[in-house]
Amino acid sequence: MSGTGASSKPLTYSRYLRIDELLELQRPLSEGPEHDEMLFIVIHQVYELWFKQILHELNQLRTALEAAVVPTALATQKRILTILKTLVGQVDVLETMTPVAFSSFRARLESASGFHSAQFREVEYLLGHKNPQMARHHPADSRGGRRLQELLREPTLYDSFLCFLAERAYAVPTELLARDVSQPIAESPALQAVLLEIYRADPETAMVCERLVDLDEGLQEWRYRHVKMVERTIGFRPGTGGSLGVPFLRESLFKPVFPDLWAIRDQL
Repeated sequence: MSGTGASSKPLTYSRYLRIDELLELQRPLSEGPEHDEMLFIVIHQVYELWFKQILHELNQLRTALEAAVVPTALATQKRILTILKTLVGQVDVLETMTPVAFSSFRARLESASGFHSAQFREVEYLLGHKNPQMARHHPADSRGGRRLQELLREPTLYDSFLCFLAERAYAVPTELLARDVSQPIAESPALQAVLLEIYRADPETAMVCERLVDLDEGLQEWRYRHVKMVERTIGFRPGTGGSLGVPFLRESLFKPVFPDLWAIRDQL
């Protein structure tokens, strides 16, 4: 008899998306449980799903840039930007939880903190914000810890962008194409001169550049909303799990991923 006979179950919406398993993942720890703990869990699980999708899109964007496939690069950039807008919108939902409501179950979180989101650190590393200290918050034998160590040694989206410009026959400085990808991205006057040439004479390539600026700004917008949400919820107390809370988060504000694309603004 065939293994695909009448006894096999048809593929349904619920089975395809594993809805039953998904809905079992929200398990509050507070007694009662406290009403708003469910919101807290759902919001952060959804964040992690969006981070997963952003990582998926960033890898496609790197490939498209390195192959200089402009339509794919632009479409992928637009999708990432739309997801970032969604992440900002989720802050509005989380802010419906009052400080008193959060305090009612916060102690149950122990060391569980969004500060330890390995996927968000992966997003940062892929974009070029490589702080080795952040990797140390994840066990070396964990999936997140291993991936962060790999990303410390891998090229970033910035490096893919440099390859894109070189593929488009622009004179990207050799030292940038051969740079140590584990190091922070530094401004380059020589690259800025190339970018100015692009903005003045190559609209298609300039559009890719502008989408990267949009991406940079979108990430900064999410950081800002996240910081203000934390500040209005716990003030300047230490964050969950012993993190420094708002003071630490504020340090990450207004740090561009692509400094050269911002540095040329007053010359355009």
